[in-house]
Amino acid sequence: MKIEEIQSLLAKPAIAFETGGFRPTNENDESWIGRVFLFGPNEEIPKDKNGNDLLPLAQLYLSSLPFCVPCLQDIELITVFIAEDLPEEFAKMGDGWLIREYRTIKDLVRKDLKSPDSYIKPFPLKPILIEKDYPLWDGGGVPSDIEDEILALEENGEIESYYDIVTHSYLHKIGGYPSFCQSGVDFGNDFEFAFQISSDEKAKLNIVDNGSLMFAKNSNSGQWAIYYDFY
Repeated sequence: MKIEEIQSLLAKPAIAFETGGFRPTNENDESWIGRVFLFGPNEEIPKDKNGNDLLPLAQLYLSSLPFCVPCLQDIELITVFIAEDLPEEFAKMGDGWLIREYRTIKDLVRKDLKSPDSYIKPFPLKPILIEKDYPLWDGGGVPSDIEDEILALEENGEIESYYDIVTHSYLHKIGGYPSFCQSGVDFGNDFEFAFQISSDEKAKLNIVDNGSLMFAKNSNSGQWAIYYDFY
């Protein structure tokens, strides 16, 4: 198999987000890290089982993006909240983390709600189209038959490493491939990787040790799953 064939079979589009570096518009169609300001009329910042506020993690406006994953095609906005003490990996949504999905924002209300315990510095996010994102070698996502073809290319001296022919975005992103640090991770049947929020020095967000929070959605039930890891 030729290099171009391997690249074509593995590549997935993604939207990566760069943090800050520009003047925010503060319009409703702007994405943010560390800030959520759109809520349903009766919604507030959600709380954990102990009554503590979850931290506003991200507000992602989807409708204006040039690409979105199939499981979010009918969603205009998602907001994400996380506990200061991270939940267990694959913990059910509702206590230590929460995602709110909105098919339209026309009935939402702007509210200046903040968690007093939040250490995340808010910044607007700039979306950037990545036409080709590739899976990490040790993180899963490369089918075994394609692994064999890549190893054959290395043995034949056509390439020195898998990473000679691919690139991977570790940024906050929608779509593409998750930035797994550990191998053998599986969200389960019918779950599609949707987006990730990564450690972000500018926003003072560190996922344990420079890891990422990764979120997948079940295409049948609509259930969300969370996973994070680090080196």
